[in-house]
Amino acid sequence: MHPTDHTTTALQPLQGIRILSLALNLPGPAALLRCHQMGAHCSKLEPFAPANQASADPMHAYSPAAYTQLHDGITLLQANLKTEAGQALLQQQLAQTDVLLTSFRPSALAKLGLDWESLHTQHSQLCMVRIFGSTHPEEADHAGHDLTYQAEAGLTDNGQLPASLFADMGGALMASEAVLQVLMARARSSAGRCLDVGLAQAAQWLALPRQWHMTTAQGDVGGAHAGYRMYRCQDGWVALAALEPHFAQRTCQAIGLTDCSGSIAEMRTAAVHAAIEAFMLRQRCSQIAAMAAQSDIPLQLIADYHK
Repeated sequence: MHPTDHTTTALQPLQGIRILSLALNLPGPAALLRCHQMGAHCSKLEPFAPANQASADPMHAYSPAAYTQLHDGITLLQANLKTEAGQALLQQQLAQTDVLLTSFRPSALAKLGLDWESLHTQHSQLCMVRIFGSTHPEEADHAGHDLTYQAEAGLTDNGQLPASLFADMGGALMASEAVLQVLMARARSSAGRCLDVGLAQAAQWLALPRQWHMTTAQGDVGGAHAGYRMYRCQDGWVALAALEPHFAQRTCQAIGLTDCSGSIAEMRTAAVHAAIEAFMLRQRCSQIAAMAAQSDIPLQLIADYHK
């Protein structure tokens, strides 16, 4: 599925808004792409690329495909902000910018003259969204990455790397939300506003279901409910999400447990877990998917689970 949100794209709430980003890696570019999809004119100012490299953004080295997709429709500029020429280009851009997006630590912003107090004095209507590792003042300058923020939030298990960069992508969504917030505040006051987004806080927000024990082994969406589990079939795996009683009852009826009402208490029992597990093991994934479609049961076939 393409990451574009077609509803947001159709609304184009940021049409006519100009956003300049200095943010590298993933959260800033992902947030900028979301803003572009909402209609904003988006530019990104990168450092000059080293010799034999297409971009100074580390994301290009990690994943050229990701870099290309993240910058689709984004105007790319290059400058050395530590030089007079670079600062002149930056000031020229800021004079026609509505929102500045950054991902530097506070100390680095100050060295570049990009602390909020200085910017607000020079450009009173400019808004700013700053992506930090953490919004706690004593932690904003600490080194960190997605993995450390997820680990702090309790989203890592048994030494396994997370399935995705949840802190970065969650932070990107919060940053694009913050763009809307500062613009709405400016519309009421006619003065620029500044908001901070912490990747650690994004990870903690995503971890709330775990903190509520919903996704732990004893939670109903953590494996305790037989209708909400990954099941092995003959030729792969399926993800079953029959959580609500009516979906759970349909699942039980489809596998032959006709006396099961699908209540949460019943779906937590070892007998129901064993019955569904045994049924799934006897079927091919395509057979299970066909059964689920016929009975209107939430299920996703994952035939290439181990590939």
